[in-house]
Amino acid sequence: MSLVTCDLTISLDGFVAGPDQSMAEPLGRGGERLHRWMFEEPEEHTAERDGILAADAYILGRNMFAGPGTWDPDWQGWWGAEPPYHAPVFVLTHHARPPLEMAGGTTFHFVTDGIETALAQARQAAGSGDVAIAGGAQTARQYLSAGLIDELRLHIAPIALGAGERLLDGVTGLNLEPSEVSGTALVTHIRYRVTT
Repeated sequence: MSLVTCDLTISLDGFVAGPDQSMAEPLGRGGERLHRWMFEEPEEHTAERDGILAADAYILGRNMFAGPGTWDPDWQGWWGAEPPYHAPVFVLTHHARPPLEMAGGTTFHFVTDGIETALAQARQAAGSGDVAIAGGAQTARQYLSAGLIDELRLHIAPIALGAGERLLDGVTGLNLEPSEVSGTALVTHIRYRVTT
């Protein structure tokens, strides 16, 4: 059976991005430090890195595509000419826009009528495959609060950001059962089943 998953790297104090996110610093001040494990120890975390990109459809929040501030209609996202998804990506936004086809099989679809509609479209696109809620924090919070995520995979960096975009603010009634734990000095990976 297909799953709805969510992979996020967070700080020890629960932030997925630092303060003052901008076009120049999309992860906010200090936010790049969260992802050291991906770039400094890629071989040690092959399974986790592969798992992040194993879904057959993805859902992103608007900031994960376009960043904060004014929407530039010519902007094609943070991900370059060939985004890593290689699958349909559904972007939650209030700004309607035609689908954007990119190299490598990624097409960004812009959904203006809520998380349930985005999930229905992603499930249809994924067929029997998994759907990944790819962030950011606000998007993950909405899906967690609605009980629409089956598996939460947290990659916890041993740093404190002190401020920024916190993952679980306002999420209540969440029950998590850890099913797998691994890591190195740069990150602890915890895979949780979301239970009722």
